Amino acid sequence: MTRGDVSHVKVHYKGKDDDFIVFLDSVDDYQKWRTDKTVPLAQVVSSFKVFTTHKQGAQGLLEGASKAMLENEFGTAKDDEVVRQILEKGSLQEFEMAERQGRKNDSNGEFVSMGAR
Repeated sequence: MTRGDVSHVKVHYKGKDDDFIVFLDSVDDYQKWRTDKTVPLAQVVSSFKVFTTHKQGAQGLLEGASKAMLENEFGTAKDDEVVRQILEKGSLQEFEMAERQGRKNDSNGEFVSMGAR
């Protein structure tokens, strides 16, 4: 089984005070939703969790956005309304996670410590 080596899609929104990220399931569903708002948001986004990067752009360390941050930026803390605004005003970004390298199970073979017997 491959570890990593997957592509992800997100929408980045640069707000007044912070940067916000929402992850998508597919670009096709997002494009359909942009032209046809009858497509359910649940079909477009991976989750209704909004992340923030604390002014580090689209590539910063992700952390869940607090209700206060959402209220200050979007005028509401309702997840579906915030996600909708981010999808409408943000920019689409696709990125790939490279396959991870290195040992897969240190408990096997020569890497096992010769500790207490």
